[in-house]
Amino acid sequence: MARKQADYLNALLSDGPEAEEAPSPAPPRPDRARGTTLLGRESALARVAAGEVRQVTQLLLDPARVRVWPGNARSYSHLSEANCRELIDSLVAEGGQKVPAVVRRVEGDPAHDYEVIAGTRRHWSISWLRAHSYPDMMLLAQVAVLDDEAAFRLADIENRARADVSDLERARNYAAALSAHYGSHLTRMAERLKLSKGWLSKMIKVASIPDAIVAAFASPGDVQLKPAYALAQALDEPRAARAIAAEAKRLAVEQAEAREAGTPALPAAEVLKRLLAAPRTPAEKPERYEHRSPYGRLMVSVQSANRQGVTVRLHSGSGADREQVISAVRDALAHLDRVGTGLTK
Repeated sequence: MARKQADYLNALLSDGPEAEEAPSPAPPRPDRARGTTLLGRESALARVAAGEVRQVTQLLLDPARVRVWPGNARSYSHLSEANCRELIDSLVAEGGQKVPAVVRRVEGDPAHDYEVIAGTRRHWSISWLRAHSYPDMMLLAQVAVLDDEAAFRLADIENRARADVSDLERARNYAAALSAHYGSHLTRMAERLKLSKGWLSKMIKVASIPDAIVAAFASPGDVQLKPAYALAQALDEPRAARAIAAEAKRLAVEQAEAREAGTPALPAAEVLKRLLAAPRTPAEKPERYEHRSPYGRLMVSVQSANRQGVTVRLHSGSGADREQVISAVRDALAHLDRVGTGLTK
């Protein structure tokens, strides 16, 4: 350490000129030099007070005492060991974080002291490591003073560089922020975020796609901006929206069956093609549904299913008792719901 720096630190740490075990005094400095030093210190303090220089506070926190700010685009519930594996391995190899999360203090929450504004994956990964053989791992965090709008902009800047934040997550995050922070003024929001108004408008439109339609895709991450915008536009027409919703139900059933069977899911391009084609596809006669008794005789069959209702026929001579017939009717109605032609469509 340089002599001048050592002297300066000693002076700061000492209690005064009569402090015990003080180092031997340096040769007296000219009055002019002492004045220059004092002026330099006063100038540095003035710059801090004026906001020209920021003092950054970093802390090591227990992630259990830190909640996640809901205004962030990233879906915390969709994080898992698999999609955070690379970060987890990096944290273990490096003994912790190199880049701190950004947090702010919270008031009135006895369970939490801070909330994460940027660094959701780091928070999740540190929490996972503490529960899996690394109980001493702490969350490195930088404390910031931010209002909700500033917090949203900070989180948005970080998430734009993240490929694992889907277009749908961003779109819904923007839609929520539009009313929460910008009074539903799209132009104001675009200016604050330094984004194209046209692009932002498309994102807001994609955010309007209902969860029931999103369920047709293997993952919400498959809902990409450009093709999803066309789908969102198609949903504006009521008749088309009904046809798309019915097709989405059928697709969701197929995706669920594929997951259960361990077979590849339907690709996003095929799902989108079927959804957009649904309004142009003539309504097909529903597949005939039949339920036989334990004796092999026809017990229940669906005669028709349309907007006016469902016609179910109970066949006599099946040998089934009342409870078996009632159970068969429930199965028939459940089947119609799965294929999108039931009473709840």
